[in-house]
Order: sequence, then structure tokens, then C-alpha cells
Amino acid sequence: MLPTDASTGTPFGDGEDTLDLRLPEEFVAQFAGARLAEALDDLLDHVSTWGPIPTPVGRFQLVPVRVEHDLPLIQRWMNDPVVAPFWELAGPHNETESHLRAQLDGDGRSTPCLGVLDGTPMSYWEIYRADLDPLARHYPARPHDTGLHLLIGSAADRGRGLGSALLRAVADLVLDRRPACARVIAEPDLRNTPSVAAFLSAGFRYAAEVDLPGKRAALMIRDRVLRGLM
Repeated sequence: MLPTDASTGTPFGDGEDTLDLRLPEEFVAQFAGARLAEALDDLLDHVSTWGPIPTPVGRFQLVPVRVEHDLPLIQRWMNDPVVAPFWELAGPHNETESHLRAQLDGDGRSTPCLGVLDGTPMSYWEIYRADLDPLARHYPARPHDTGLHLLIGSAADRGRGLGSALLRAVADLVLDRRPACARVIAEPDLRNTPSVAAFLSAGFRYAAEVDLPGKRAALMIRDRVLRGLM
């Protein structure tokens, strides 16, 4: 039996891993040359221009990853034994580098970023178009649904509320900077109970359990219309 949305009862379908879905042919055919490049660059409304924001835990900014500069730090985080089972990018630097370059050299549907808090890089984020991702085959996606992946880098920064505060701040930042987006989506591994709890504390609602390649996930949604209530 296919999993269903906990709030609507809508069934979800099967699918593939994230970041591998091709843009619809009709979308590509609609643009050519510079117009296509401009459209792809605008899939996430230019994350690099979103700027710093105040949060309850400090001044925070999403800074797009520069592989040559940021790879050693991100690789170290990916090799943390607590992180490795969920991200599955532990190992030599080429594992993490390939994951980053697939996004940076792709069509613009996913932007890998460092989360910089009060001037210090302390987290890794992926801001992605959930409606253009294979995840969309697992839930009733809506146009411009935007997804979040988060990794808190240092063990010292975990378990003290930073994740919840930053998830709420970044979800609201997405809604502020992407007026066409009505929902922010996340799909943490159900085994990662601290992550699921952080999303709940950040104003996301639990929508369903879904089977994704390599994990059973909790589909979490933060709705624009409910942001003032949750």
C-alpha cells in the first residue's frame, strides 16, 4: 500500500533519489539560449542575494558553497560518526566533492550553502526546489515547493536549540524571499529523532511517512498560511 498524507489522505507514489530528476521537456522547450540560462538561474530566486538575517541565536547568513575553499570543512562534518549514517557521504574528499559539484554544475534546482552564524561557518544547508526533485513523486507537490536539508557541523552546537531556531529562521527566509513559494518541505530520516524534533519545534507539521531511496522519512511541511500560528 502506498503511504498517504496524514492530513489529506492523498496517496504518494514511488520515485528516485534526490537531485536526479530532469526538468520537464516542455519547460526546457519554452526557453532558449540566454532565456533558458536566466530561467535556470532564477529557480531559487538567487539564494546568494538573500543576505544576513537576525535570529534569536545570532546574525545568520546562507553563503553558497565554494568547493575549493569549503570542501575540507564540509568533508570533516560528513565524516562525523553521528552524521555519516544519515548523509552517507563519509570517506575521501571526492565523495563530498562529487555531491557538491553535482548541484553547483547542475540546472539550479539545488543550492548548497554554508550557514554562517555571527561570522562563523557552523552548518551545511541545501536549498532545493522540491517540486522539481524526485521527492515530488512521493507526495502531492505544489509549484515552487522549496526543500531544506540541514547539517549542524559541530557536536557542541547540537542539542541546544540552535537547529530549531535556524530551521525556523531559514524557512521564514525562504517564504520571504520566494513569494511564489507557499510551503517549505523537509524529509528527515525517521531514525534521526533529534532532527525530526527540531523540525517540529521550528513550526513544521508532520504530514506523512514516506519511503525514499535509502530511508524511511518523515515528510515535514511549513505552510505560509500557518507561519504565524506555529
